[in-house]
Amino acid sequence: MIALLFVLALQLKVPDAEQFVGPPKGVPITDVAVLDRRTHEVGALLRCPVCQGLSIADSPAEMAVNMRGQVRELLARGYTQEQILGYFERSYGQFVLLKPKFNGLAAAVWILPLLAVAIGLVVVVSKAKKLEARVVPPSNDDPYLARVRELVDKE
Repeated sequence: MIALLFVLALQLKVPDAEQFVGPPKGVPITDVAVLDRRTHEVGALLRCPVCQGLSIADSPAEMAVNMRGQVRELLARGYTQEQILGYFERSYGQFVLLKPKFNGLAAAVWILPLLAVAIGLVVVVSKAKKLEARVVPPSNDDPYLARVRELVDKE
């Protein structure tokens, strides 16, 4: 029984990730170049979940190869770039997009530091103006100060 299961398991063909890299069946060779270019363009917009610093178009990881295969297959089926990005965003979350959408928390991450810098500049300028207003010109009423100035001017 175990030997029969083992033989059956050997007969199963497990899909290899590299099979998705080649041209799909039935696509003329002229369309393959366009499909490769579009796959690279869309893959450059998606982050590799393994490498995290690379797009799936540039990553050598097996996960990226699988994702490129999915992108290629979806493009071959006629999906648009927005539909493909939406599919991967639903699957992996907004993290998978190399250019995240400007809404919600992502917008706050960009706006709050700029707002803090603007408020800091306003505070620094207002404090500098207050310091300028406090500077009092020297008075000649003090006899000691007048004598020191007289001695300094002689030398």
